[in-house]
Amino acid sequence: MYRTIIIGSSVSLQGKFLRDADNGNVVISVGNRTYVGRPANVAA
Repeated sequence: MYRTIIIGSSVSLQGKFLRDADNGNVVISVGNRTYVGRPANVAA
């Protein structure tokens, strides 16, 4: 499954979903790199 996350105020990334972090963030994999950020589909 692929997920989109937001990093900072204007950068979004889409990658393979790895897991939900304890603090509500999402961990994804893009190529051989791992990123953590806020889920993009959550309403503010």
